[in-house]
Amino acid sequence: MTGTELDAVVVGTGPNGLAAAVTLARAGLRVAAYEAADTVGGGARTEWLTLPGFRHDPCSAVHPLGVSSPVLRSWPLHDYGLTWLEPEVALAHPFPDGTAAVLDRSVARTAASLGADAQPYRRLVAPFLGRWDELAPDVLRAPLDGLPRHPLLLARFGTRAALPVALLARRFRGPRARALLAGLGAHVMAPLTSPATGGVALLFALAAHRFSWPVPQGGSQRLSEALSGYLQVLGGKVYTGHLVRSLDELPSARAYLLDVSPRALAELAGDRLPPRFASRMRRYQPGPGVFKIDYALAGPVPWTADAARRAGTVHVGPSYADIAASLRAVRDGRAPERPYLIAAQPSLVDPTRAPAGQHVLWVYAHVPNGWTGDLTGPIEAQLERFAPGFRDLVLARAVAGTAEVARRNPNNLGGDIANGRADGLRLLLRPSAAPVPYATPDPAVFLCSAATPPGPGVHGMCGYHAARTALRRVFGIDLDGP
Repeated sequence: MTGTELDAVVVGTGPNGLAAAVTLARAGLRVAAYEAADTVGGGARTEWLTLPGFRHDPCSAVHPLGVSSPVLRSWPLHDYGLTWLEPEVALAHPFPDGTAAVLDRSVARTAASLGADAQPYRRLVAPFLGRWDELAPDVLRAPLDGLPRHPLLLARFGTRAALPVALLARRFRGPRARALLAGLGAHVMAPLTSPATGGVALLFALAAHRFSWPVPQGGSQRLSEALSGYLQVLGGKVYTGHLVRSLDELPSARAYLLDVSPRALAELAGDRLPPRFASRMRRYQPGPGVFKIDYALAGPVPWTADAARRAGTVHVGPSYADIAASLRAVRDGRAPERPYLIAAQPSLVDPTRAPAGQHVLWVYAHVPNGWTGDLTGPIEAQLERFAPGFRDLVLARAVAGTAEVARRNPNNLGGDIANGRADGLRLLLRPSAAPVPYATPDPAVFLCSAATPPGPGVHGMCGYHAARTALRRVFGIDLDGP
């Protein structure tokens, strides 16, 4: 297509890049998207990593913010092959005594699993139940970019959301609710004392009560393929297997939206960006990495807790203190001795993921960025602790340290799947404290990756907001919202 005039070019086809491209195409623009890999998807892919017949998600697997995303929900992705499958239990958090706290669509079942903290939990979530459609668009945006549509509701949410998990957990007296909250907040990959970790925990809980934590039938690749299919029906073009090293290699366009890390933004844009801004992007700090293992199993994981045997997602960390210690070790540059684990069991609800009677398991632990060690032993010791006999079921494993995680997706520098540190205020003000963080000093170049608000997660909102910014500033088109 070199030499063909376009309205907009998108580089990178993760969920944010595809969401940006769809948003632009829906506005009637001529759009092309370029992807270095052979398939679209970024962090939402499905591959054969172990044995024939076992389909694994190399990065994201469970999508509470995908099914609940204000923009993804507004598009007809079901018409392009996306089907959400809901597990019997959204999330289980097992304990050494064989019981588990659960996060469920039902607030009553969730509260009942928390013992003495049932009522405090109900009080925590009650003001927001049934109001996801009002709350989510105001939360999943850049906090300084315009006024919220529901300021009173957002302010009420903000009084809880701004708190670190360490403070929000003081609402609870017992260990079960405190551990459940810590496990939710730990998705941020920051210490539990960091601001806004409480807000992430609360947002995940509210998403579960409204939509559960589902998986796409056939794997995360189906979500990416649905977005790509919709884009092409809208007239957009998608070019895979096309590594872009400079914007100068791309067709002429009025706007360029980059689903890349800030460091890659500086490299791709070159001298189109002022030296001071480019230097700041190159210094953008990645967050902790992950050590991930995908398993092919001869049968389901033999969790001692019944709820974990029925859950799509399992958090493995016996107490608030254990999870906090694991996160502190990573912050201090050490791999945790007893790592906190996030595990996904998509084949419990999706039989297409493994041969009959067999299963896939997806699990990762936090490690320091760029860590080069092997955490397989500690991860499997944790799994054996809560699922005795687990090792006997392992048919094959695909181990990905931080270097392999980064090889699979260049945005994951040093194994950082969050595209940047999320401690302090970095979750809210990324990649810098600009009112409109998607724009750059070049009026035609925009950043649309998870390095912009609302940050990591498969929701497409970073791409959507970046595209809205480009539509407004370059094309004079003002969208009302998803």
